[in-house]
Amino acid sequence: MSAVSHSRLDLSYNDTWLRLRNKLGKALIYLTIISLSLIFVVPLLSMFSMSLMPREQVGAWPPEWIPNPVQFENYAKALYFWNFAQSFRNTVLVTGLSMIGDLLSCTLVAYGFARFRFPGRNALFMVLLGTLMLPFAVTMVPLYIGYNAIGWVNTFNPLIVPHFFGNAFYIFLLRQFFMTIPEELTDAAKIDGAGEFQIWARIMIPLARPAIIVVAILSFQTHWNDFLGPLLYLKDQQLHTLAIGLYKFQGLPGQGSLYNEMMAATVLMVLPVLVVFAIFQKQFVQGVTLSGLKG
Repeated sequence: MSAVSHSRLDLSYNDTWLRLRNKLGKALIYLTIISLSLIFVVPLLSMFSMSLMPREQVGAWPPEWIPNPVQFENYAKALYFWNFAQSFRNTVLVTGLSMIGDLLSCTLVAYGFARFRFPGRNALFMVLLGTLMLPFAVTMVPLYIGYNAIGWVNTFNPLIVPHFFGNAFYIFLLRQFFMTIPEELTDAAKIDGAGEFQIWARIMIPLARPAIIVVAILSFQTHWNDFLGPLLYLKDQQLHTLAIGLYKFQGLPGQGSLYNEMMAATVLMVLPVLVVFAIFQKQFVQGVTLSGLKG
């Protein structure tokens, strides 16, 4: 066999091996992704399955996955026991106003850090980022004492008003995005007579839509699921949010824990978060990619 034939056989063998290796690599990647996704999907499926089970089946051993019989009335019982309508209104009020505060304050502060030049700007920004290192447990007691002194305990004010003064993480995300916008745009607007507030409202905000959607989703998820804040500041049951309502399912005197009804209530609480993320999934990924999180 000639040298040319040997060369062609070697090239064909190498091409076949490369294609096989690429396919095996992709298969391994897909298998890893599926395995990791099961870590998050299985608890959700288990939660939904338990929400339809009789109470005695929830604690059965070995665990059962299929409800037998299916009890949709668990949701009706959960709504009745939970006072869902009142808790839902409170949660929507706190979440909505807090989101508005986060978006207004953080976009303004982030625009200032991204575009204004003033002495100590970088040092002040480092101090801002340093606040991310403080856990809530450190500031919890001083905040409670301060809010109690001005009569804000047992009101929604401690859960809403502070968010009109910015959030360090959201400011960081928006600042990183604003810095990617060419300064020529704002310079041209200034030449045309636009002020800083007009530039912020008419140029920066529309261009920063992907990053703003990311902040809005993160803010919605944080406030919707917040448990510790309402637990600290809301004493009146008429002010309780959905997260506090879930805590009531831990047990009743002489009845034990209502795990099946608790799972039904949990499904009702988690559903809005899943729907919001499903609707804005593409914009969320785009905003995270274009912000400073990519490195």
